Amino acid sequence: MAEAEKKETVIIGAGPGGYVAAIRASELGQKVTVIEKSDTVGGVCLNVGCVPSKALIAAGHRLQEANDGSTWGIATQPATIDFAKTQDWKQHKVVDRMTNGVNMLLKKHNVEVINGEAVLDSDTQLRVMPTGPQQFMTANNGQVIEFDNLIIASGSRPIEIPGFSFKDRVVDSTGGLNLPEIPKEFVVIGGGYIGTELAGAYANLGSHVTIIEGTDSILAGFDKDMVAVVLKQLKKKGVTVITSAKAKTSSQDANSVTVTYEVDGKEENVKADYCMVTVGRKPNTDDLGLEYTKVELTDRGLVKTDEQGRTASEHIFAIGDIASGPALAHKAFFQGKVAAGAISGEKTANDYIGVPAVCFSDPELASVGLTESQAKEQGLEVATAKFPFAGNARAVSLDEAEGFVRLIYTKDDKTILGGGEVVGPGASDLIAELSLAVNGRMNVEDIALTIHPHPTLSEPIQEAADIALGFPTHI
Repeated sequence: MAEAEKKETVIIGAGPGGYVAAIRASELGQKVTVIEKSDTVGGVCLNVGCVPSKALIAAGHRLQEANDGSTWGIATQPATIDFAKTQDWKQHKVVDRMTNGVNMLLKKHNVEVINGEAVLDSDTQLRVMPTGPQQFMTANNGQVIEFDNLIIASGSRPIEIPGFSFKDRVVDSTGGLNLPEIPKEFVVIGGGYIGTELAGAYANLGSHVTIIEGTDSILAGFDKDMVAVVLKQLKKKGVTVITSAKAKTSSQDANSVTVTYEVDGKEENVKADYCMVTVGRKPNTDDLGLEYTKVELTDRGLVKTDEQGRTASEHIFAIGDIASGPALAHKAFFQGKVAAGAISGEKTANDYIGVPAVCFSDPELASVGLTESQAKEQGLEVATAKFPFAGNARAVSLDEAEGFVRLIYTKDDKTILGGGEVVGPGASDLIAELSLAVNGRMNVEDIALTIHPHPTLSEPIQEAADIALGFPTHI
């Protein structure tokens, strides 16, 4: 085996967790090396996930606005879309710009980037192999690195279900984001965050979309009254939502795919141009050589860690989609900073109570902290206060008055446990204030005494706090 190169802090993966960990570790004085098997940095989120999907969602909104401005007295001709140009804009003006920015940040912080696939040999050593098939790999192949500390941020990949191999007209979320044309008929298997977001995006772009969901509701992580607002808008766009259904098989020809599913004990078929499968993701922990280390895995393939991300091997940390907690980029950001701080001896810790969850549906959904049922399960006496966007001048002027803000707080001292929930325009931005309230253990009076600008979408948060105090103004 080649002589080992000695490195201080090594990070496997340059996705949201990995590159943020690298920057923070460098800022704390560590010499950092990042190993990334892809040709680009930024990971799934930046390249083929949350960022390009938001670009596609934005394009759908623009098309809808261009097609119908009658609410505001604006007469328009039917708009057309050059989807190839849309895809080019998404890739080159959005994704490439952001990945180039991450590359510049890594260079600015003197982070060494090695392209290749990392495989662990022990708790202190790994090899970097060229990417792609290694038919004749031997123990002497690869660049050997001996590390003082290792942060694993290897991410996750889409789950492939029986009968739906990702090929041609059956695609995963990456394929769904990069379709060559707007499908006339589009089937989405899985009504979680990704499936619902892209279903809404393609519906806005002109597709007829069918969502097939195995449970009794799409977006199972959100309360039913929040999901009901999204369902109303999906149906308004002509989206067909089939719940409590099991996808069975798919068959293709040159121009279409037929999906067979079972609902109420009966098999049904739906024919479409493309079928996208978004039923979850699997952590990338199976090909890292973890069996040669002390690192322990759960039965779901997640790495067991302490509150700083440290594994059973003292100098190896795990963050992002391979660690416990929600599989969200902003959670990975935070975990990366925590792990880098822990390596430098800081008293950092991960706190999953204040991690906001957001779905960029129509309208948007967002939540943070404990739900009412979760709080009650913990034996807490709680109350809720809810204010509708229908009572907000800004939402009404935008013609987006569906939805509400709900606070969840303790009955005795009115401490905010959950901000809980926002469904409506700008929910993805509004949740930040409620995240601060939850993390800061603020009470409803703190929110009520904070002057919110008028007319803005933030006012329903203050209005809900006023309701909690018993002094409602605009309701």
